[in-house]
Amino acid sequence: MGPLSARLLIQRGRPKCDRLGKIRSLDLSGMNLLSEHLDPKLLSRLKQLQELDLSNNQLETLPANLGLSHLRILRCANNQLGDVTVLCQFPQLEELSLEGNPFLTVSDNLKVSFLLPKLRKVNGKDASSTCSQVENLNRELTSRVTAHWEKFMAALSPDEEAEKAQADFVRSAVRDVRYGPESLSDFTQWRVRMISEELLASGGTQVHEANISERPPKATAIQEPRAGPVASKRPGDGPVNVSPNKRVCTSPLAQVEGSPVGSAGSQLEPLHFLQCHSKNNSPRDLETQLWACAFEPAWDEGQAGATSQTVATCGGEAVCVIDCQTGIVLHKYKAPGEEFFSVAWTALTVVTQAGHKKRWSVLAAAGLRGLVRLLHVRAGFCCGLIRAHKKAIATLCFSPTHETHLFTASYDKRIILWDIGVPDHDYEFQASQLLTLDTTSIALRLCPVASCPDAYLLAGCEGGCRCWDVRLDQPQKRRVCEVEFVFSEGSEATGRRVDGLAFVNEDVVASKGSSLGTICLWSWSQTWQGRGNRSTVAVVVLARLQWSPTELAYFSLSTCPDEGMVLCGDEEGNVWIYDVRPLVAQRPPPPATPQAPTQILKWPQPRALGQTVSRTMVNTVVADPTFTYLTALTDSNIVAIWRRNQP
Repeated sequence: MGPLSARLLIQRGRPKCDRLGKIRSLDLSGMNLLSEHLDPKLLSRLKQLQELDLSNNQLETLPANLGLSHLRILRCANNQLGDVTVLCQFPQLEELSLEGNPFLTVSDNLKVSFLLPKLRKVNGKDASSTCSQVENLNRELTSRVTAHWEKFMAALSPDEEAEKAQADFVRSAVRDVRYGPESLSDFTQWRVRMISEELLASGGTQVHEANISERPPKATAIQEPRAGPVASKRPGDGPVNVSPNKRVCTSPLAQVEGSPVGSAGSQLEPLHFLQCHSKNNSPRDLETQLWACAFEPAWDEGQAGATSQTVATCGGEAVCVIDCQTGIVLHKYKAPGEEFFSVAWTALTVVTQAGHKKRWSVLAAAGLRGLVRLLHVRAGFCCGLIRAHKKAIATLCFSPTHETHLFTASYDKRIILWDIGVPDHDYEFQASQLLTLDTTSIALRLCPVASCPDAYLLAGCEGGCRCWDVRLDQPQKRRVCEVEFVFSEGSEATGRRVDGLAFVNEDVVASKGSSLGTICLWSWSQTWQGRGNRSTVAVVVLARLQWSPTELAYFSLSTCPDEGMVLCGDEEGNVWIYDVRPLVAQRPPPPATPQAPTQILKWPQPRALGQTVSRTMVNTVVADPTFTYLTALTDSNIVAIWRRNQP
């Protein structure tokens, strides 16, 4: 498509007329337009234009001086836009569509809400909840920048030049003032710079929060009716809702048994109790089963001890991405008729049509329908679909060494290794099947062997713990189980369900289900070395951990290898926490009696959460790599988040 012409605009404009100045609606969609094709001199002649459709083109930006001051509706879906600040030239804009722009993030959604005071709809949805979130973020950032100003001025020496000091203040504010999740850092730093410069311009005497607070009442946050107390709202959190069905709650400090976990004196404090998977967004839904959660790895930190405070949860027909610090539901993906059972993260490097490299966080989600959905989390849409199995997928996991390799385990008694590939210029995946592993029972947990993830895969199954050779340099593309691990020399221990499986470090495995009321710690290397040519091998037990004596199954355990922690929920709503570093360091034989947990977090009492959810099962619990945040899922549709407070 070449440059636009007046004749073309008249042909595609409405109402039909012979003058550009009379056109009120213009459709330029699907014309393969590039940014340079939008001529400001030509478009500025559209003095009466109120509706413009630029969707399904190849626009990377919009010119900053289009002169369309009366524009009320703008459609820019399915382009390559990477920045939204240019939209401030449309102060009358009421409806905006930006779907399908893969390089726009949740921060850009917040910028749009801040820049366009009359905006009512974004991507066909009401913009009021985002407006409310922006108001609260803006209020908190203003308070923090003001406090930083006071601290900065108090430390300023009389000899320092005022102009240099002012520039130093803006730089230090952008560097040091932090609030909210990492995924919003682009927005918060952008606002911190603006607030700092405004504070300097007023001599430190006044900061205007934003004209968004002057919006008509219709643009205030819509609060869902709240039935049945789940807990009182946190006073300091404010209505920072992204998803209208989210309920942010607190409780009294959870009852704790045992010693504090982690560094001396640190405590786990409950932050949020969220209900974000409800059917039809109903706050009365206490039945939707939540199945799995996973913390997003801190891909961009590049340093030891890096962590992420973003966690993905799945249950019912929804996958939610939550910021643990604020309780904000950053994204919510729904698939009607699906029931999601498992989620897993990876990160891919994508090259844009312009040749730029972008790092994507991709979330794989799967469940009842046997489909794997690949979600581009920051942009908030599904960019790939793998028809992986004909029956439900019980669990999935990515290879720790190959970012595009994904294992899926199904009720069809097969485990498949996929290469999901890297999305093309149209942001579509072309997945290929690498291996098929046959099982004699359903695999419940998948775990690449920590010391050799490209060679062996462990699986906790309905019929026990098994291992497969997954080396890709071997000719067979369909393989059977290589080894079955048993947890005692007696034959009565074979074939028992293993519903919890995770590596504590490169050698030690934690598994659950083989014996009632205990979690087993065993050595992979010692077990493998003693295998010989046998297909059934007794594991070398290092220790056993005391756990609930319940006969109920499917309570998934998890580990925090950097901190030497093992975690597991139970049927009473408790979270069992074990610091196993002393146990894995000791020499055999193992202690005669199971080791007690280091700490047990007890579910809040009925007066805190209401009688309807006072008895609940915690079936999944995970912690981020530094054990800063802990997330637990229940059978009563509650996501609970704790934070470890350092002394």
